[in-house]
Amino acid sequence: MKKLFATFTVIAMLAFGGVAFAQEAPAAPEAAAEEQVVDQPEAAPVEEVAAPAEEATGLVALHKTLKTKFIEGGAGFMALTLITLVFGLALCIERIMYLSLSKTNTKVLLAKIEEALNTKGIDAALEVCRDTRGPVASIFYQGLSRYGEGIDVVEKTVASYGGVQLGLLEKNLSWISLFIAIAPSLGFLGTIIGMIEAFDKIQQVGDISATVVAGGIKVALLTTLLGLIIAVILQLFYNYILSLIEGLVNEMEDSSISLLDIVVAYDKKQKK
Repeated sequence: MKKLFATFTVIAMLAFGGVAFAQEAPAAPEAAAEEQVVDQPEAAPVEEVAAPAEEATGLVALHKTLKTKFIEGGAGFMALTLITLVFGLALCIERIMYLSLSKTNTKVLLAKIEEALNTKGIDAALEVCRDTRGPVASIFYQGLSRYGEGIDVVEKTVASYGGVQLGLLEKNLSWISLFIAIAPSLGFLGTIIGMIEAFDKIQQVGDISATVVAGGIKVALLTTLLGLIIAVILQLFYNYILSLIEGLVNEMEDSSISLLDIVVAYDKKQKK
């Protein structure tokens, strides 16, 4: 954009400079004036200005077309369908941010816990888990905090709290799936209303013609199209979120097994 403004500025300076020079120059014969006009090198940049103007015109035309189709589809149902997109995308973005922040380098965490256990004991390992962000660290903390009650209790605690963390990871997914179902449903509802309007016009006119039926059918098609597009967009985000959750769950299960191995080895070392 800065380059575009700079280009316009240079062209304007050249144009106004040429005009000022022409006004200050003394009167000359017409032939000389024609030669100066022919020799003017400023006709070429005009083509450079035309391209951005055409691009801007194309964007404006696209905006007007979308606005027109939105109004033709019925502002009420089209607005309701767009609301499902707004809320659905808000929940998807929230889940993606939460899941991205929930990722933990489990190998590094396990290495720190093992080192802390072997050097300073359970309290140091709990401190490592407390200072680490993510569901894996929370599961480890709950399990290690029950070490005094035995290895079996540690294992059950890890399994139970893993289910709690899984529920937190899957939070709001039901609402996203609800918006995925609502968007095309609203579109189909607009379709039915559009067809009813078309048949009402046919009944009023008493004749079937393309002009009479076109308005209602257009409403039906536009609302259905918008609903299906929104459902596809939200479904893509939903599947991506599910893939993130599956990766985190696999990581939680694998690291929990490794933690139990570390705790068992530490317990054997303490009993010797």
